[in-house]
Amino acid sequence: MKIFLAGLACLCAAGAGATEPAQNRAALASNYYAYPYTTAPAPAQTSAPAGYKPFHIEHYGRHGSRWHIGRGMYKTPVQILEVAERNGKLTERGKEVLAQLRDIEVQSRGRDGELTPLGAAQHRGIAKRMYANFPEVFADGSHVDAKSTVVIRCILSMDNELQELYAANPKLNITSDASYSTMPYMNFTDTDTVAMNAAKLASAQLKDFQKKHRVSTNYISKLVTDKQFAKDSMNTGSLEWYLEKLSANAQSHYGMPDFYDLFTDEEIYNMWVNDNASWFVRMGNSKLTDNLAAFSQRRLLRNMIASADTAVASPLTSANLRFGHEVCVLPLAVLMELDHYGDEINNLEEVADKWKNHEIFPMASNVQVIFYRPEDSTKSDDVLVKVMLNEREVKLPVASATAPYYKWNDLRAYYLKKLERVPD
Repeated sequence: MKIFLAGLACLCAAGAGATEPAQNRAALASNYYAYPYTTAPAPAQTSAPAGYKPFHIEHYGRHGSRWHIGRGMYKTPVQILEVAERNGKLTERGKEVLAQLRDIEVQSRGRDGELTPLGAAQHRGIAKRMYANFPEVFADGSHVDAKSTVVIRCILSMDNELQELYAANPKLNITSDASYSTMPYMNFTDTDTVAMNAAKLASAQLKDFQKKHRVSTNYISKLVTDKQFAKDSMNTGSLEWYLEKLSANAQSHYGMPDFYDLFTDEEIYNMWVNDNASWFVRMGNSKLTDNLAAFSQRRLLRNMIASADTAVASPLTSANLRFGHEVCVLPLAVLMELDHYGDEINNLEEVADKWKNHEIFPMASNVQVIFYRPEDSTKSDDVLVKVMLNEREVKLPVASATAPYYKWNDLRAYYLKKLERVPD
């Protein structure tokens, strides 16, 4: 089957639950979940308190839907199934799957980790709605400063949003950059020992959890006629993993086949349970990791606060847009305590019910902090903010009589106090 890079995709909205594993296979793809508001309408906005208008946006967004990273993602499953083909052991479905895998592998050549057309569409839609929701921020002459990590899919995601904003108002003052000089706060790195050491604290618990919830499937019998041959001559465990990951990311493309028919709903759900727990241990809030994992994004949050301080002190309208990766969006949402995602969970058996990764970091996921200034100039320091995670208004960790709108001074003080724990 050919992969068509143009056309329409039918994407499901968010909301898979532990009691209904078949409800949304797309969401159970974890970080491969395609942004749900590319075709479905985005959540409604709550009107700002009377007398307040938006004047600034702080933003961090993940790149849009992409090809898999690493040539082995496409080549290895082909090579594994070819062992059965050479020995005449493929079922009819096995022959079909191998043909599909070969076609996908050909189409993927030279596209390692690159943005897909759907990924570009996701960002254009986000920018279009951003402009429509907050036109005051994007008035004539407003400065839109955009930064990206040095990864091409992030740069192209940035470019698509900026093109959409420029089309909406050519009188914007737009600047953009992608530099190694900003990577210390724009992208999580393996040199960040605070988060790495925190994750190691729970490695034993995670290993035990995943062993307990190990997924056992009978998928190979649908592909290979001789189960003993498959056991003796094929790496069936690796093949299962590749088929699941290729299925998860099929939604990042227009017209790409998936292989979910090889697995039951329960198997697919349990794969997500293990994956979700792994992401939580690395980036969630838990005593198991000394409540430190999300501090990997302390530099990013500090940068957003500093940028906001500059904007608040200025009479001008502006927006600071940042484009990076899910390994920043997810811990940032936890560090900022958006909704319940920063809640402490100390039993990994409770994670699947209380903390769902796909709600935080689908492809093109984003955190938008919108700043509102009173029209009454005598109250110029009375700035309000609301925060949206994937364009959905969220609860913040400070008191407010006007939620989802909060006093910036209260939120700023809360975050700066929290960040004192890891001063670097």
